[in-house]
Amino acid sequence: MITYDEIKKNEDIRNYIKAADSSLLALGYTEHSFAHVEKVAKGVEYILGSLGFSKHDVEIAKIAAFLHDIGNLVNRVDHSQSGAVMAFRILDNLGMDSADIATVVTAIGNHDEGTGMPVNKVAASLILADKSDVRRGRVRNEDIATFDIHDRVNYSVTNSSLLIDEEKREIRLELAIDTNYGSVMDYFEIFLERMILCRKSAETLGLVFRLIINGQKLL
Repeated sequence: MITYDEIKKNEDIRNYIKAADSSLLALGYTEHSFAHVEKVAKGVEYILGSLGFSKHDVEIAKIAAFLHDIGNLVNRVDHSQSGAVMAFRILDNLGMDSADIATVVTAIGNHDEGTGMPVNKVAASLILADKSDVRRGRVRNEDIATFDIHDRVNYSVTNSSLLIDEEKREIRLELAIDTNYGSVMDYFEIFLERMILCRKSAETLGLVFRLIINGQKLL
């Protein structure tokens, strides 16, 4: 079996991720490089591990997480689909089992809110881990005066936690927002569609999604 560590250390894959993130930097997008994909990999490990999934399922989900934004190398538009095709070629050439490739490709192809849906539990965990990575460190614009709404929202988040309450069967995204930089309304303006997808993903995993901002339950 191809492991997450092998994927993580693969120089070709690392070069694709670097190049994809360079394109997003040129377009003014937030960070989508190793800090992001490794955080998402830890997120899916936490979600599926907490719910008792097998080590194999967790490993496959972590591989999908590491590769999920690779399609930005082609174009930001439809990057989930192009990324899924790229991942198929890479993993097939590495000799991964076809059933595992199918799971990874499906998860990547369905992770973005534009066209994605939590069609299986690995895809659901990837969506939740990806969409919960909102933090100040992802903002690369150093001039606060020129922040757009995405910069403001990410910069305003001083703390972000994704927590599972197994007793209540809930998964909670808890955010601390500094309203000097962005408001709760700003967050909903750009992330409402993502939060709806998170709710559907939680349901796929048998959980209820909760969004808590500055101690207030909003979803």
